[in-house]
Amino acid sequence: MTDRVVAGGAGEYVVDGVDSAVYTVPTDAPEADATLGWDSTTLVLATVRCGRVTGLGYTYAPAATALVVDDLLADVVTGTPALDVPRANEAMHRAVRNAGLPGVAAQAIAAVDIALWDCKARLLDLPLVHLLGRARDEVPVYGSGGFTTYDAGHQDRQLRGWTEEEGIPRVKIKIGESWGRCEDRDRERVAEARTSIGDTAALYVDANGGYAAKQAVRMAGPLADHGVTWFEEPVSADHLTTLATVRDRVPMEVTAGEYGYTLPYFAQLLAAGAVDCLQADVTRCGGITVWLRAAALAHGQGLQISGHCAPHAHAHAAASVPNLRHLEWFHDHVRVERLLFDGALAPDGGGLTPGHDGAPGLGLTLNGERARPYRVA
Repeated sequence: MTDRVVAGGAGEYVVDGVDSAVYTVPTDAPEADATLGWDSTTLVLATVRCGRVTGLGYTYAPAATALVVDDLLADVVTGTPALDVPRANEAMHRAVRNAGLPGVAAQAIAAVDIALWDCKARLLDLPLVHLLGRARDEVPVYGSGGFTTYDAGHQDRQLRGWTEEEGIPRVKIKIGESWGRCEDRDRERVAEARTSIGDTAALYVDANGGYAAKQAVRMAGPLADHGVTWFEEPVSADHLTTLATVRDRVPMEVTAGEYGYTLPYFAQLLAAGAVDCLQADVTRCGGITVWLRAAALAHGQGLQISGHCAPHAHAHAAASVPNLRHLEWFHDHVRVERLLFDGALAPDGGGLTPGHDGAPGLGLTLNGERARPYRVA
């Protein structure tokens, strides 16, 4: 452990330093959703050192996020009590005031905040879920991918892999291709997805804000014909009134929130009556500290929360909230996390059981040998 203690707080460990690293991993095939395409994924890693203990956290964000960690956050966090994560989180939020919080700064804070929670749990030799307090034994997941770049065969193999091989009873595909200009192909792919997964598995779709309002309402009919129950970002989640209007006019649940970078945004989303289930991304919204608060906001409105992407960053926090719906088992991030880290979880029967092996913190360890070829900064 470390010899450094906070004055007046004997036994409180102090953060010795914060470091960053950037890894870019090519996708296994071209990927796209309604509004964006990509062929690689960048993970920004933050590490927090406290004596012989190191905590890790990460976000999926541009490489410039590491500069925010190094230039704006590291000095603020270094020297703070390692067990007082909310204190450090508040200090980081104040430190980026002039830089602007939403976007890259919030993602940098998220990576460091996750690392702080991982470090605290490791200092106490506890799985993070035990430190937070478990509200459930299992975290349900849904298979997520079905990119608009996939042909029918690729989509079929992916969906069957989740439902038949891994036992995941719920899956999601991307629709709204090319900003909603390919409605016929959207309908065709949804029909093919239903054929792939059979009648019993749940089918979700994500338009990533690619449709216009009336278009989204019109598309809801064919989606409902194939048993779609989850319509994610049918329109942009920047326009809360429009999203709420669509929600009122379609039969399936409308969800959004993955681009929430601040707690007030989640409060506004809920106050607008724009969603049936709140989504929040722990690697974007300011870390575990803020994600738990977003879950509490939703709970206060009688709604559930769903964790967006980055499954291993979410799993322990997700198991600690009573109003969890599920966690996104996102194809691209699962690949990256299994590649870069040892200790990755498996969705046996459609759920994760974080902390089951007793490993402290998040249970993840960076595999330097596997990660080294992908490090870019």
